[in-house]
Amino acid sequence: MQNARRSMHCLSGCFIAVLVLFLFTGCNSAQHSDPVAANSAPPTTDTPAPADMPAPTVPATPVAEAATNAPAAPVLPPVRIKAGLFNSFTDSDGNVWLPDQGFADGDTAERPDDLQVANTKDPVFYRTERYGMTAFSYPVPNGKYILKLHFAETFDGISGPGGRVFSFNVGGQEFKDFDIWVKAGGALRAYIETVNVEVTNGKLEIAFTAKEENPEINGIEILPAP
Repeated sequence: MQNARRSMHCLSGCFIAVLVLFLFTGCNSAQHSDPVAANSAPPTTDTPAPADMPAPTVPATPVAEAATNAPAAPVLPPVRIKAGLFNSFTDSDGNVWLPDQGFADGDTAERPDDLQVANTKDPVFYRTERYGMTAFSYPVPNGKYILKLHFAETFDGISGPGGRVFSFNVGGQEFKDFDIWVKAGGALRAYIETVNVEVTNGKLEIAFTAKEENPEINGIEILPAP
């Protein structure tokens, strides 16, 4: 009888041990059953940016810089430039002259207000000048023009012919050994040299070359040819 009870106790203990082992194995399996499924969702790549994230910087376009460095647009004549004067000038015919510009090198001079210049309605026009320049350039549309170059010998250091001699070239036309005194017929006399010129590169250009003393000029008119 005691042996039967001992056998029953042994069977009960074995059953409980098996049950505990089964439960433990099942729980452990449930915790580790599907590692692939738990991690199977791939990370998303289109997560929206936070609201306070700054917008991406767009590179500045180079167009503005290119425009800044672009050459001046051609100016439609008539164009009148008063050499040696740094504000605009209106002559007796009502023509407005731009201040001194377009010249390379040289300097300017101004004569006394009481200086009288013959052969002109505007003696005051010839009281300022540009001298010692090597070139002049001004943008104009391609085409044919009448160029008027204004001169007068007002420097008291020139006392006769040959005192000031220079050359200038306009559109391939050479004016060699130009002497204002000879052209005007003496000192303090206005003289206008008229040149027909054709512009093909968008600029009216004059080159000056000194020979005796400095080249000198009082004004430049660029007029459309009829």
